[in-house]
Amino acid sequence: MTIGALLGAALLAAPLAAHATAAPAPAPAPAATVAAAPTGLDDPAKKDIAMRIVSSAENSSLDWKAQYKYIEDIGDGRGYTAGIIGFCSGTGDMLDLVEYYTQVKPGNVLARYLPALRAVDGSDSHAGLDPNFTGDWAKAAQDAEFKKAQDHERDRVYFNPSVKQGKTDGVGTLGQFIYYDAIVMHGDGTDSTSFRNIRKRALTKAKPPAQGGNETTWLNAFLDARVWAMKQEEAHSDTSRVDTAQRVFLKKGNLNLNTPLDWKVYGDPFHIG
Repeated sequence: MTIGALLGAALLAAPLAAHATAAPAPAPAPAATVAAAPTGLDDPAKKDIAMRIVSSAENSSLDWKAQYKYIEDIGDGRGYTAGIIGFCSGTGDMLDLVEYYTQVKPGNVLARYLPALRAVDGSDSHAGLDPNFTGDWAKAAQDAEFKKAQDHERDRVYFNPSVKQGKTDGVGTLGQFIYYDAIVMHGDGTDSTSFRNIRKRALTKAKPPAQGGNETTWLNAFLDARVWAMKQEEAHSDTSRVDTAQRVFLKKGNLNLNTPLDWKVYGDPFHIG
């Protein structure tokens, strides 16, 4: 729209310029002022790629939009894991999601579980949720408002903070994805394996580009710290989502996360053309 506005203004000014004698017509704006900025992970196409790669690890499928209805207890101590990003009944983000959904749509099918979700927060308990919670979650997932609520909380809690930190650190689209996948799994709390502390651990080994470091060196240091964090917990001890996915992209120098992409998670091959 900026280019169109400039052209429109120039056309309107043309008749006046033809009669002007006191000053020459202004020079065209340099091309650099209207050049498109490089895309990051928040470019819609790149964001979709990010969601597909995360889904390959979280759900063994590239069809991330089929995961709004997903819910199960995977035995990791976090209670129920559900939805497009693995909201958990034991870590607070599922509670936040259902509270937000209830704000935008009072009386929804999940609203009655809010007292139970508050009670089980911080544990793996299903108290007050069984036996109907999983079925009601699937029912809610047929509602467009619930899908929008999942998108909203994904962006607020995970996607936007990781992209913002990536841009602050001066890393490109791949680096922003590496941050995003880490915050999805580990959250951004105060424990030693949280996203912020993974980053702090990496800072003892390298510097991000914004601090004068080499991007590839920095991302390797971050992934080393991420692998360490994953190995602190048995449920996350398989590090293939780093070793045979993110490291593959990094070794190829694909810092913009350009397609085609080929990787493996838990031994399963995936491809985005």
